[in-house]
Amino acid sequence: MKKEKNLHKELGRRRYKLPNPFFYWIYYIVGRTHLLGAKYHPHLVVKDSPANHKGGSFLIWNHQSRRDHTFLTTMAWPKRISIVCEYNEFFRKHLHWPFKMVQILPKKVFTMDMAGIRAIRDVIKQGGCVAFSPEGTSSIFGDNQPIVPGTGRFIKSFKVPVYSASLKGSYLTNNKICSSDRLGEVYGEMKLLFSAEDLEKMSPEEIDVRINEEFHHDDYLWNKEKHIKYNSKGTICTNLSDMLYRCPRCGKEFEMESKDDYIKCLHCGNGAKMDDYYDFHPFDETCIIPYTPSTWVHEERQQIIDEIRKDPSYSFKIHVKLGYLPPDHYVDKEVTSEICGEGDYWIDHKGVHFRGTKLGEEFSFDIGYESIWTYPMTVDLRLFSIYINGDYYDFIPDCRCVGKVIMLTEEMHRLHVNTWKNFPWFDYMYEGKELGIDKEEDKEK
Repeated sequence: MKKEKNLHKELGRRRYKLPNPFFYWIYYIVGRTHLLGAKYHPHLVVKDSPANHKGGSFLIWNHQSRRDHTFLTTMAWPKRISIVCEYNEFFRKHLHWPFKMVQILPKKVFTMDMAGIRAIRDVIKQGGCVAFSPEGTSSIFGDNQPIVPGTGRFIKSFKVPVYSASLKGSYLTNNKICSSDRLGEVYGEMKLLFSAEDLEKMSPEEIDVRINEEFHHDDYLWNKEKHIKYNSKGTICTNLSDMLYRCPRCGKEFEMESKDDYIKCLHCGNGAKMDDYYDFHPFDETCIIPYTPSTWVHEERQQIIDEIRKDPSYSFKIHVKLGYLPPDHYVDKEVTSEICGEGDYWIDHKGVHFRGTKLGEEFSFDIGYESIWTYPMTVDLRLFSIYINGDYYDFIPDCRCVGKVIMLTEEMHRLHVNTWKNFPWFDYMYEGKELGIDKEEDKEK
């Protein structure tokens, strides 16, 4: 009898070694040419390198775009780094073979993934350098996210040096809003962030704070000073309304139209054009347009923070298609999963919920905010993802509302739990407002 194929089990059984020198050399060379890395005009500075350390190490970086791997490889050379990548990417038809050739490591982000941790441990024991983003996802809105809770404790347990790579401009070349390249310039700096001795002296909380401070960055604000042109070929605003979904003038949501070089509210006409420096130019003096796209997003987040506190019965419901990773074949290049059902997904003060079908049968779940604080984002803002009992699922809404789904879930978590805290520089958003676990800590005091 022919044995039934199960790609998930095969990946779970895989053992990881240092990248093959020959394949890695090809990977590095291609990354230096105009086929890949050179076309982004990188300005890379290496102050300290894992190549100068004998033994295992970590390389952490602020994940800005899907092009980051080429800059990391260039800066760390000749050290062969083992990059950690989101688990579902290993099931895409065009990626599974090259991932295997250069020993990319799978990790189910925002979960206790023992197989992923084992892969990291095995490479470190072999004297390798494991590269991962402590944010758990690439930048969604142009600035960085707080790192995954427990990162400091995780790093400290390995007792190896930690190098950092801070990137600037990579998000502006290729992001989750529009997958096409906008060629401009990318800057990067690599250095030793923590020695093994530093880690021994520091608490996990101190390590977390240091990493968050190191990666504090906003590409849109940064380019206000650098004024670098990112050639969009007339498509700079494509899908921009996926993140800028609320009109700053009339307050209507999901009425923003964005394409070519403009974004416009179809309800009141408020809008602007955007040039290839990512600068807004309002249609006229009556238009209300925030300073940058990230500023616009911060205003949307503030609206959510206020709204869910005013309404104890708040609920946001959407109809979605459900995608999963089939066990017996890889999914096509242009998608991250295969449609297997549909249903209603909603967010309220109790958690996130789904009622629908999967492969022709009823399928549902309810997840509290102790277990979810944000989403492992994949290719773009057409969809969002969750792991349910270790299985990966995509949710593709009928409307383009993923930007709001992300921020709403994050702020519900902060209101009710708040183990994944926002940055101190955003404290102004929460002035006079209660925050999850902090309420219990105040009672104990």
